[in-house]
Amino acid sequence: MTTTATVRRDDGSDPLAPVIGLFVEYGDSEYGGEAVTQLEHALQTATLGAAAGAPDSLVAAALLHDLGHLLHGLPDDAPDRGLDDHHEQLAARRLARIFGPDVCDPIRLHVAAKRYLTAVEPDYLARLSAPSRTSLALQGGPMSAAEVTAFEAEPHWREAVQLRRWDDEAKVAGLETPPLAAFTDVLRACLREPMQR
Repeated sequence: MTTTATVRRDDGSDPLAPVIGLFVEYGDSEYGGEAVTQLEHALQTATLGAAAGAPDSLVAAALLHDLGHLLHGLPDDAPDRGLDDHHEQLAARRLARIFGPDVCDPIRLHVAAKRYLTAVEPDYLARLSAPSRTSLALQGGPMSAAEVTAFEAEPHWREAVQLRRWDDEAKVAGLETPPLAAFTDVLRACLREPMQR
């Protein structure tokens, strides 16, 4: 992990404060029917990325990939009610204010990566948890051949697939991980330049 100095906007505010604040306020909410909270899932995913030696940008994406679940205001059981929260789009749009495409594109594509893997790996669907299979149906199911081709044309599709694999593994109840604070230097290393007033 990279250690950097604190990056602050010209007005003195910390651009990461709203992101960290979402985890502090809503991170203990249920993670879509899984045995972990939103924060536990984020930390497990980022820990898998760091352990794999992924670049800071992909570790940051792993930590933040489901931030949209903390933004949409829908109930925890939204998928069971037949609601697709489009959390990947919400997160990517919000985070594009402070991070570049190397962080935001894998986040934007991680749901598509599940649909992709379901289409190209025959045994992938069977490995998904029940809540992931429920959300897959809401998200469009396996990709068509044309969608697979379009997905593979995305600049960060391979990173999105790797993020998806960590996402699928990061649902272990009681697993110890580093705390959120352990990843702030990684996030800061990926920030865009401080915004001008």
